[in-house]
Amino acid sequence: MGYATAGKAIDLPGSGRNKIQNIRGEWIHGGVIDRQLYSFIYRKKEVVTVNTNGIKEALKGYFLFSSLNDGQLDRITSKARKISIAGNSSLFEQGDSADRFFLLLEGKIKLYRLSPDGNEKIIEFVSPGQSFAEALMLMDRNTYPVSAMALSDAELISIESKAFSGLLRESVDTCFLLMADMSKRIRGLIKEIDDLSLHSATCRVSAYLLQQMHQQQASGSFKFTVPKSMLASRLSVKPETFSRILKSLTESGVITVSGDQVTVHDIERLRESAEVTVLSEPMSLMPSAGEFRVVN
Repeated sequence: MGYATAGKAIDLPGSGRNKIQNIRGEWIHGGVIDRQLYSFIYRKKEVVTVNTNGIKEALKGYFLFSSLNDGQLDRITSKARKISIAGNSSLFEQGDSADRFFLLLEGKIKLYRLSPDGNEKIIEFVSPGQSFAEALMLMDRNTYPVSAMALSDAELISIESKAFSGLLRESVDTCFLLMADMSKRIRGLIKEIDDLSLHSATCRVSAYLLQQMHQQQASGSFKFTVPKSMLASRLSVKPETFSRILKSLTESGVITVSGDQVTVHDIERLRESAEVTVLSEPMSLMPSAGEFRVVN
């Protein structure tokens, strides 16, 4: 056990596994924590566990690192840490210094913004196999524009942005992969603007139900993976409106809802309600987890 000094590397005895018991920085036990990671953890209010096990193997399967050679991958791995946080814990908050980006391995993360009067707007739900906050390394802005909270116990890889941006100057292929990722997210943002301005709340909810069937590969039944109130915020509808739309779809025989379980009885009428004929564009601003994997 030892005390930490902000702004300096911390080298304490241990097995390579670091546990920050008091996140305000009173003490840290085990291993080595680099300056930036310590600065990141110091701001947290919850218990965070950090280790370095299995990072390189996890990164190898992620598309953004697929063009790096072993030496480059080792450099990134040396600036990365695996972080475990408890459900309902804050990963970072809007306005925090953005010196790291993240790859989610397990759990679910909510990205959101708070208005001056305290209202929450959910920007995105992050699923395993997706990354977030990497685009900030290319901007002058050095703070996170959103907050991130774990909706369940989560495991992530935290990567130093400065180290990765340095490698971009060495790997043209990696630059193109990052550009492709950002282009897909821009297309998702444009579609979301269209949905909000051109389609009704019923259309958006129905499209979300179709999307979940597609993503969960469900033939007729699937589950809501986050609370309905959060889904309402993500779809930019009031919770009572969201409930009313589900009730209307149920009464018309299109679906039934039991708790978090949804059963679709008439997919053609659901498509009509969503004003689509085929599911061509996901509502998520991020590519699906499957699109992040390297196909061998």
